[in-house]
Amino acid sequence: MVTSIEGAPGRKGRSAVGDADLQLQWARIRGRLKEEFGEAAFRSWLKAMTLADASGDRIKIAVPNRFHRDWVVSHYADRILTLWHNANPAIKSVEVVIGTPAQPREAELAAPVPAEAAAAEETALEVGAALDPRFTFENFVTGKPNELAYAASKRVAECACAPKNTVPFNPLFLYGGVGLGKTHLMHAIAWEIRKACPKRKVIYLSAEKFMFQFIRALRFKDTMAFKEQFRSVDVLMIDDVQFISGKDSTQEEFFHTFNALVDQNRQIVISADKSPSDLEGLEERMRSRLGWGLVADIHPTTYELRLGILQAKAERSGVEIGPKVLEFLAHKITSNVRELEGALNRLVAHAQLVGRSVTIETAQEVLHDLLRANDRRVTIEEIQKRVAEHYNIRLGDMHSARRARAVARPRQVAMYLAKQLTPRSLPEIGRKFGGRDHTTVMHAVRKIEELKAQDRTLAEDLELLRRMLET
Repeated sequence: MVTSIEGAPGRKGRSAVGDADLQLQWARIRGRLKEEFGEAAFRSWLKAMTLADASGDRIKIAVPNRFHRDWVVSHYADRILTLWHNANPAIKSVEVVIGTPAQPREAELAAPVPAEAAAAEETALEVGAALDPRFTFENFVTGKPNELAYAASKRVAECACAPKNTVPFNPLFLYGGVGLGKTHLMHAIAWEIRKACPKRKVIYLSAEKFMFQFIRALRFKDTMAFKEQFRSVDVLMIDDVQFISGKDSTQEEFFHTFNALVDQNRQIVISADKSPSDLEGLEERMRSRLGWGLVADIHPTTYELRLGILQAKAERSGVEIGPKVLEFLAHKITSNVRELEGALNRLVAHAQLVGRSVTIETAQEVLHDLLRANDRRVTIEEIQKRVAEHYNIRLGDMHSARRARAVARPRQVAMYLAKQLTPRSLPEIGRKFGGRDHTTVMHAVRKIEELKAQDRTLAEDLELLRRMLET
């Protein structure tokens, strides 16, 4: 049985859930929910859930507000009950209640909030998403790939507290791939404003949650309250705006909210996985508005930046991890910062639980699945780009019909590396090289194998290219 109750959990609940077995079961259930529903849904709807009470065959789960409760009950509660019952057959019902436990609430604020700011802050917390206390400017490691985005975010946070709410650029649009730090910077802006000027009303939420709030307002014929809620803020921060691509009604409302805030000189901060001009499914006028202010790209991390991030995190972990291990991780895990930090967390946990020092051999053993996955991520496109740069030919020559040796030999090298470094079949590789037959790829692989045994320069080129692509 799944139910929803409006009201905060009482003292009995907080002591009742102190049982270590229940806490462990809840941690496992949260892990399963994250795996099944994905990172975005977990962050938007499931991360804020807390175990509020456990008595007899009944479990109570607390969420921050009514809208959150309704969504969890409609979309996730049945699965939560099933997982609870599987983990503990004694559990027969799950109730979703409104109420925020004292502990997270105290930890949520980086600085005390004066009483006169409490009402505005509660409104922002009700509408927006919770902030992660780890995501501050102090914990953000900068380097060339992210220095513009970092500097712009700092400026926005500083200017938001200026007497006249000076807006340096509006909107600030941050874009880049998964796990490169966009969300970290948005949380950092919100924390900085909340510390320096807690009277400012700041709302941070995902574009997905903005859409769900809007749909709910339409359903309950409460659009005026929705408009007032979002158009009365000092700073509006929308994460992953690509989510509203193709959602015409939500785009329309966001467009009008955007214009209303800009007209009032209120700051807007947006993040996405692509630049405004590359976002498909958005109206032209929306793309134009998003590009009005400053568009800051967060590039993929460099080796130096990855090493700096690992060093900073290792220092805070309290576990001694040698420089060689950090260098090894910085070389091997290049996909994104989130995965890099996850790898370090696993090593720290292993050292604390098992009591063994962390060596490169330990890292290879503990992170074997992650390292193997990163090794497989070399793509044929990357290989073609690297080889073309190395031999100073055009990337288009990889697909062209030109047979001049200065072009044909690098093309054969790229085919050889594609066979060695990717799981792609010969026909698949051939298609990536201008639709060539698989026998052409076979010939290229054999030819390069023969030549590298005789030509030392070619052998060195191959080793250099392999190292560049694998690290």
